[in-house]
Amino acid sequence: MSRGGGGGCCPSMDLMRSEAMQLVQIIIPAEAAHLAVSHLGGLGLVQFKDLNADKSPFQRTYASQIKRCGEMSRKLRFLKEQMLKAAISTSSTQLSGTSLDIDDLEIKLGELEVELTEGNANNEKLQRTYNELVEYNVVLQKAGECFYSAQRSATEQQREMSADQPDDSSLESPLLQQEMLIDPSKQVKLGSLSGLVPKEKAMAFERILFRATRGNMLLRQEPVDETVTDPLSGEKVMKNAFVIFYSGDRAKSKIVKICDAFGANRYPFPEDTGKQLQTIQEVSGKISELKATIEIGLAQRDSILKNISSEFDHWNNMVKKEKAIYHTLNMLSLDVTKKCFVAEGWSPVFATNQIEDALLRATVDSKSQVGSIFQVLNTQESPPTYFQTNKFTSAFQEIVDAYGIAKYQEANPGVFTIVTFPFLFAIMFGDWGHGICLLVATLYLIIREKKLASQKLDDIMDMMFGGRYVILMMSIFSIYTGLIYNEFFSVPFELFAKSAYACRDPSCGDAITEGLIKARPTYPFGVDPVWYGSRSELPFLNSLKMKLSILIGVAQMNLGIFMSYFNAKFFRNAINIWYQFIPQLIFLNSLFGYLSLLIIIKWCMGSKADLYHVMIYMFLSPTDDLGENQLFPGQKLVQLVLLLLALVSVPWMLIPKPFLLKRQHDQRHQSQQYTMLQATDESVTELEEQHEDHNEEFEFGEVFVHQLIHTIEFVLGAVSNTASYLRLWALSLAHSELSSVFYEKVLVLSWGYNNIIILIIGVVIFLFATIGVLLVMETLSAFLHALRLHWVEFQNKFYEGDGYKFAPFAFASIIEEED
Repeated sequence: MSRGGGGGCCPSMDLMRSEAMQLVQIIIPAEAAHLAVSHLGGLGLVQFKDLNADKSPFQRTYASQIKRCGEMSRKLRFLKEQMLKAAISTSSTQLSGTSLDIDDLEIKLGELEVELTEGNANNEKLQRTYNELVEYNVVLQKAGECFYSAQRSATEQQREMSADQPDDSSLESPLLQQEMLIDPSKQVKLGSLSGLVPKEKAMAFERILFRATRGNMLLRQEPVDETVTDPLSGEKVMKNAFVIFYSGDRAKSKIVKICDAFGANRYPFPEDTGKQLQTIQEVSGKISELKATIEIGLAQRDSILKNISSEFDHWNNMVKKEKAIYHTLNMLSLDVTKKCFVAEGWSPVFATNQIEDALLRATVDSKSQVGSIFQVLNTQESPPTYFQTNKFTSAFQEIVDAYGIAKYQEANPGVFTIVTFPFLFAIMFGDWGHGICLLVATLYLIIREKKLASQKLDDIMDMMFGGRYVILMMSIFSIYTGLIYNEFFSVPFELFAKSAYACRDPSCGDAITEGLIKARPTYPFGVDPVWYGSRSELPFLNSLKMKLSILIGVAQMNLGIFMSYFNAKFFRNAINIWYQFIPQLIFLNSLFGYLSLLIIIKWCMGSKADLYHVMIYMFLSPTDDLGENQLFPGQKLVQLVLLLLALVSVPWMLIPKPFLLKRQHDQRHQSQQYTMLQATDESVTELEEQHEDHNEEFEFGEVFVHQLIHTIEFVLGAVSNTASYLRLWALSLAHSELSSVFYEKVLVLSWGYNNIIILIIGVVIFLFATIGVLLVMETLSAFLHALRLHWVEFQNKFYEGDGYKFAPFAFASIIEEED
């Protein structure tokens, strides 16, 4: 088991320290290996180590089984695509009472794939034939109209020519015409082609035909009123029906090639009227038959897919689990006798009994003659970090993990983040009206969380839903700070009592405070509403919020330094306590802790001392008299002592620690050499491994430079981090002023026009500005600034964040990730 520490120095919280971990070895009989890994996957408390890292995926024991599972996954994806095309959704209720094993499932998936593939192929052929017949029917109707009109015009023309022509041929009539009328065999025979061409290509189609045949053709086109499904592409297209009359085989071959190039589908058209009617009847009959056949085929396919949909999730999970089991088995080492598997991995200490129970169940279920062996290994490896979180604490823990995973059993900032993060956000977002809006939106997500959790959400909605409890805490704290600031959409209210101040006489106006006198007890909670709208509003609120920002910042940085003490105490690191925690605490509080104390004293005394002057001249002229800036007796001596302590703490942090670390390294190295001389044969191997780990040369220069950088970073950071907390004041002021501008310049201004249309426009603009700017942009801005204050100003005092997360083999996480 890995190293531990004395846990008594810290609060006993589940999130304060990561779970105690152990490196375990499990020896499993080959016949029980599959069931054992399956039970452990259901338990989800073992992170397996890959003992075959030197082998490629194809050289491992179960490569063929993984390939088989991959093929089953492909078939399931095919079934899923078919269900999506048929608009059939998967059902979570399993209709079949009998559960298949993986071998039967493989056979069934293969049969279903073949059945659906053949059904789809037949359906495509039938659908294509149906579309061709529909087009043929359209051509018969449109081309028939063309032929009938041409035949009528030809008949009328022949009658006119017969009426005009006398019985005997005159000398004036054309000889050719006479010859054609006398000898019908000399007349030119015209061929015809009919079909459909896309409407968008009709003009180009006609031009190309004219040029290719040099005008020796006649084209008649009729637009089709409705869209037609193209047999080749299956898309609905607007088309024109055409009939082309030509003369000669050469012209016919050219026209056929042009039709193919333009995607014009050609259909035969009988010239005989009787055959035309017969063809139309035959085509209409075939269309009806094919339509009925297609509908029966689709109904059969839908029936198959509906049966699949009720089982799909179950089958999909089965295949995912099976594939994950074989992936894990490939990570185990096969014994020389090939009768048992050896597994190594990390597990929480509390899970020992559960793991042993799972292994025992696997042995019983597989009817193995030999049980599995579970034992804990000693190791110097750093264990993974595992925190047990719930749906409330997981989002806060993810905020910390985004910065870095905690080192094994170091103090977890997530415990404090649950309170400090929403509180710092609320200081910048303090308005109880806006807080109520956030609360309503969050309560909607929380009330409907079961339904929303089962749905596929977009990225932004998914992020909001995942952090719903963070937003809940942010909204509650925003209402609290809004009540302190006394702001409801920038409007103050006398919620808890009447204002403590009243006008001295009727001439007293709202815009001044000179005529105000204290008429009642001090306002009991938050800012007195009389400050808003007064001449002193901005200076008063600026001073209040700026000093609050410094107090909160110094308190949180002190908390970070104290957490470094708890870490050092837990890991029994006395050097970090004496040469890091104590000088850091002294340096920070000698300067900014003292400033915080002066702020509190000034508030209590009502003094007009200039704290800027006090802090500046504490460094520039520490021996000068403070004069009117003195807040308490002996202040000058206190400042000299604090300044001296701050100066002493810098070399205290810098110099002793590297020398003590070198001495500690030399002593450890010497003691290990003595141990090696006295070691027995059994322990030689283990001691040699430890000796190699600690026998690295101590780089004193590198350690000293690292300590120098750390010292400079802390000293400069103490100033910059304190100044960084002033963002609480700046963003709070910006939020308040923006809210005031939207209220006064939009809502109040539109109200003053006494016009209902202008008032409606003003209300709409105010709502959009409030939602878009204050509830969306300002929320995001305050969130990011609170995030920075935690990551940089707070966590850098104690949090290393160089660990790695516990990633157990768990079916639940595998199914969730792939979904």
